[in-house]
Amino acid sequence: MFRQKVKNLDEILNQVLREEGLETPLRQRRLIASWETVTGSVVARYTGEKFIKNQTLFVKITNSALKQDLSMMRSQLVKRLNEQVGAMIISDVRLY
Repeated sequence: MFRQKVKNLDEILNQVLREEGLETPLRQRRLIASWETVTGSVVARYTGEKFIKNQTLFVKITNSALKQDLSMMRSQLVKRLNEQVGAMIISDVRLY
């Protein structure tokens, strides 16, 4: 008949993602995609390749002056990017 434990679709999806080991890669992908939202379109214009390795976000910046400005804001960038995703995904940002 009726089941006692009714779950939201959101809970079920999160459980499946966690069990299949897809939760962290999905959050990493969301964090990388949120770079432009966090930094703005001007910074995104000078941004190249982005990837995460060992909880560090590596970002290629093609403008050296902008790279210097962003390197002084690394801790703020980490905080904002993690807040955007809603989880602690990265602990550092490296600009190259």
